[in-house]
Amino acid sequence: MDFSIKACDWTKGTTGGFLTGKSDCIVIGVFEGQSLSGAALEIDAATKGLLTRIVKAGDMQGKSGSTLFLHEVEGIGASRVLLVGLGKQDAFGQKAYAEAARAAWRAILGTKIVQVTFTLAQLPVKERTADWAARTAVLALRGETYQFTQLKSKPEPAKHALKRIVVTVDPADEKLAKLAVKQGQAVANGMDLTRDLGNLPGNICTPSYLGETAKKLGKEFKLKVEVLGEKQIEALKMGSLLSVTRGTTEPAQFIVMQYQGAGAKAAPVVLVGKGVTFDSGGISLKPGEGMDEMKYDMCGAASVFGTLRAVAELGLKLNVVGIVPAVENMPSGQATKPGDIVTSMSGLTIEVLNTDAEGRLILCDALTYAERFKPAAVIDVATLTGACIIALGHHHSALFSKDDALAGELLDASREATDPTWRMPLDEEYGEGLKSNFADLANIGGRPAGSAVAACFLSRFTEAYPWAHLDIAGIAWKSGAAKGATGRPVPLLTQFLIDRAGQ
Repeated sequence: MDFSIKACDWTKGTTGGFLTGKSDCIVIGVFEGQSLSGAALEIDAATKGLLTRIVKAGDMQGKSGSTLFLHEVEGIGASRVLLVGLGKQDAFGQKAYAEAARAAWRAILGTKIVQVTFTLAQLPVKERTADWAARTAVLALRGETYQFTQLKSKPEPAKHALKRIVVTVDPADEKLAKLAVKQGQAVANGMDLTRDLGNLPGNICTPSYLGETAKKLGKEFKLKVEVLGEKQIEALKMGSLLSVTRGTTEPAQFIVMQYQGAGAKAAPVVLVGKGVTFDSGGISLKPGEGMDEMKYDMCGAASVFGTLRAVAELGLKLNVVGIVPAVENMPSGQATKPGDIVTSMSGLTIEVLNTDAEGRLILCDALTYAERFKPAAVIDVATLTGACIIALGHHHSALFSKDDALAGELLDASREATDPTWRMPLDEEYGEGLKSNFADLANIGGRPAGSAVAACFLSRFTEAYPWAHLDIAGIAWKSGAAKGATGRPVPLLTQFLIDRAGQ
């Protein structure tokens, strides 16, 4: 789809030519119980009070998310007008705007409309700017049009005809809005890659498949890529990581992708993504119900791939390293057993009390490896704990960090990206349950505060740099009728890096 920005000042009566230009549809917002304003007022004047009559008749009451198509409207060039309800104007914040945008796109995608003029980005959204609104509109549309049909025997036809979108903004916002549209498309492309990797089944998306994907990404976007095999991983003394992969025939891969947008001496931001391409639980076998969804246990890795793609497409002026420890966790006669003790790359020994707490075992070695880059910050991303879902459900990802400045940056980015994140406690007391009689630490504690205990485990390997941990177990995919990867937290991570780059 082709997106473009059009500067338009509805208050100065200079839009007559614009309104008479040919298009398939123009999208107009209507607030509940409010008089018409902006583009709606201009359209109303051009159509001799048509919108006013429709509102008075009750056909469009402005209820949030409601839509109404007007056909063959005289006085304007668009063949259709789509009215979108915005709800109460005094409650029109970023959530209401995003819902209005999604409602508009859903209505349009159900038609044969090819070209649309979208005016909602000019609406007054609380604490948000027009460039934010333009980017959000792009992401909302791309989210509505995503399909995963690669593995169906017969290709499915596209469910929409839409090809060209013109987003109108005030003249003063035109420059920033153009950049925002570019950012929105890059983030959407990254999210699509993340969704595709997440949605692939475990018999296709293996650790080796992730390694090949990294190499392809490197060629396309000029990233430096290294994919280490098990002998190289063993030479690095990553005994904790290798303990997870002992039960499978699929070889582990340790993937390192480097994007250089700044000088060679500039300290990079390192993203570490959990890449368990299928998690059976190992000897601590998971229940059979819903186990198919454990193909999504590599969504942390997938989000690192997607974020690096977005960063490279935007050409951000900073250095970013993506590290993906990729393994499969399966039971067999060779698998690690509960009670086994392994030695991590850091030298710390770990008593494996539960082989289903495997994500932290691969991440700890990756976090130790990250030290060699002398990073400005390290953020690990993982579908780490079911306890996170119990705590926060499926709306917020969980943020753990002892670094207030880094945590603040991530929370600011989450709000700007509309990718909700909640900071969780990381007090030392949560790590008390990790004590072992036989090793330096155990890989699990008790049931209480399981996500905080897991974060405390990881923190033992991150003392050399500023670090944050994102537990995305509740937000990386959806179950049920809408089953599929979400592409989160690519928007959060990309916004964080955009902010870091000052772009």
